[in-house]
Amino acid sequence: MPYLYQDSKPRPAARPGGARATHSSGKGYEELKQECLRRGVLFEDSDFPACNSSLFFSENPPIPFIWKRPGDIVKDPKFILGGATRTDICQGDLGDCWLLAAIASLTLNEKTLARVVPLDQNFGPDYAGIFHFQFWQHNEWLDVVIDDRLPTFKGRLVFLHSAELNEFWSALLEKAYAKLNGSYESLKGGSTIEAMEDFTGGIGEMYDVKTAPDNFYEILEKALKRCSMVGCSIDTSSAAESEARTPFGLVKGHAYSVTGIDEVNYRGRQAQLIRIRNPWGQVEWNGPWSDNSPEWRSVSPSEQRRLSQAAQDDGEFWMKFEDFKVHFDKVEICNLTPDALEGSTAHKWEVTIHQGSWVRGATAGGCRNFLETFWTNPQIKLHLTEKDDGQDDCTFIAALMQKGRRKLKKLGAEMLTIGYSIYESPGRDGHLGKDFFRYHPSKARSKTYINLREVSHRFKLPPGDYIVIPTTFEPHQEADFCLRIFSEKKAITEDLDENVAIDLPEPLHPTPSPQETEEEKQFRALFEQILGKDMEISAEELEYVLNAVLKKTKNIKFKNLSLISCRNIISLMDTSGNGKLEFSEFKIFWEKMKKWISIFLQFDFDKSGSMSSYELRGALQAAGYQLNNYLLQLIVLRYSDEQFQIEFDDFLNCLIRLENASRVFQALSAKNKEFINLNIGE
Repeated sequence: MPYLYQDSKPRPAARPGGARATHSSGKGYEELKQECLRRGVLFEDSDFPACNSSLFFSENPPIPFIWKRPGDIVKDPKFILGGATRTDICQGDLGDCWLLAAIASLTLNEKTLARVVPLDQNFGPDYAGIFHFQFWQHNEWLDVVIDDRLPTFKGRLVFLHSAELNEFWSALLEKAYAKLNGSYESLKGGSTIEAMEDFTGGIGEMYDVKTAPDNFYEILEKALKRCSMVGCSIDTSSAAESEARTPFGLVKGHAYSVTGIDEVNYRGRQAQLIRIRNPWGQVEWNGPWSDNSPEWRSVSPSEQRRLSQAAQDDGEFWMKFEDFKVHFDKVEICNLTPDALEGSTAHKWEVTIHQGSWVRGATAGGCRNFLETFWTNPQIKLHLTEKDDGQDDCTFIAALMQKGRRKLKKLGAEMLTIGYSIYESPGRDGHLGKDFFRYHPSKARSKTYINLREVSHRFKLPPGDYIVIPTTFEPHQEADFCLRIFSEKKAITEDLDENVAIDLPEPLHPTPSPQETEEEKQFRALFEQILGKDMEISAEELEYVLNAVLKKTKNIKFKNLSLISCRNIISLMDTSGNGKLEFSEFKIFWEKMKKWISIFLQFDFDKSGSMSSYELRGALQAAGYQLNNYLLQLIVLRYSDEQFQIEFDDFLNCLIRLENASRVFQALSAKNKEFINLNIGE
């Protein structure tokens, strides 16, 4: 799978106003719509065609679906009818209740809804068969354009639909989200919080209801007042229990929305209630405080109206909070990013975002169980400088998200098991090595490693500097990731792997030696034997000499040094510019070579004759090169084998190219400095 370079510099949260157009034509919604109106045609989306590949990738449709536009399904289609509400979401034949529960929560906040579902579109006079929706993806808002052809069977929508048969916003939203993720089938199975984050750019927290804090009611109350999105579910003990109904009318392994929380006066005492919605639009709780339960007879009509209590089979119901804690197991809360909060909301979050990649052989080190490679994972420094108001600690949420896995389902990709560890910084800059993690325990870590899209947790730590290590559980697993830090006070982050630095000794110049060493005498004899009295060696002759010598070197695996590499060596060492090496120049190169052999042997920890690619960062640092993750990943891809091993000839080629590149860079820098000085002098 291709993993692209991710600029890992911290960046602020994306603002929704500048959503990027995603259509392959490069045109935005309005331009495509006007083009269709001028031509007098209805839009047909070539990026997500009305065919089976947009529906399923692992099977053919179980029934013959027919793609129809809303005007072919009903006489008077409406985009939104009487306002977009949670009752507009009824699940079809696709296992995406997690998405529907998130859409139901979305309707509770008009401002958030209007961002995801732009309201200036309809089936009126300027109808052109084109609609658009906006989703957050890894710190970027995307504008997704679709045509309005929807899969039907016997004239009815197959998937998500509204209770009002002529209302289509929710069905079109589901189609746009399916396009974003590659197909409708890609939406099967998921976590409600995943869609909540894509609708808001928010950050998720998950609570185990049975072990929730004592103030859990207040937490949920505060979340809903903040316009956070909240979902809940009941665990299953086996696949057979999925969507099994309990005697109380609840469904196991099913995603519900939390749509309200309140207290009501009941027989002289305050009763804590919570309102839940089943995205099926039916099948409700039948215990105390359910729609037709006797408890409501003791509540005044005005209180019932305030709570919007109605005895309808619409999938929504109230229940006592204590009963909720008994019957439900998980609660997911999506806290909104600062740009998504109402201006009058009391609480806001500061957020910074890092993009990165785990690449086999370079930065995919796995968790702390794999100490030999753990240290090679990306490392992000976190500066906590401001205490919470009235507290001694700093509160923050760290959320690690693996990117694009749902879209890669059709290629066989699954969600990886991910997590992170947090260490107290030793106070020095640069990538921390293996020994640091061998002798220092973590200060905090994600609650668990789990195969969800995102792992997040809330922490309280004293002010100071910390290192966050995002990882997969197993080493050698590749993925792109996004790490977000939400803090109640401003926090500063920096990537420890971003800097590129070269620290090489000044190049030596040939100088006559008063007395040759035994090694130099042997080389001189070899030179005279091959070259004669001129003692200048060409690239072809250097290839012969180095291969003959290196193949006799003990403790290193060596295949062959190529002619191109020898030309690069001459380019590096030739001071006269004649394209050959004099014996004095060769002697200087051989001193470099001995240093490089020593470094290679030092980092060949298992004495196998080859070096693990995960040790390349340390070996290059010993040779004078500090590389960022992007350059390191490129070098590993170029020089390591399938077992993530680097043999000496590849290591040598790498160093020769790096030193040649550094010389060019230094020369250009000197030229630029000279040019600047000249201009300043003028």
